[in-house]
Amino acid sequence: MGGRRYVARGVPGGYRIWDNRRRGHWGDFYELCPDDLLAALNAGAEQARIVELMRRYKKARR
Repeated sequence: MGGRRYVARGVPGGYRIWDNRRRGHWGDFYELCPDDLLAALNAGAEQARIVELMRRYKKARR
């Protein structure tokens, strides 16, 4: 069993999602830690659910 593919990394002012397989950042900058989004990404959730969570976290930072 390997580690998680997506993890939240702290950056100045918030969080970015790090993709361990690609070794780069994924998605946008988030002021709040996107716990639900990380869980959905690591569980292989459907695209509609991931998009819904991304929109929710974008609204939270405005």
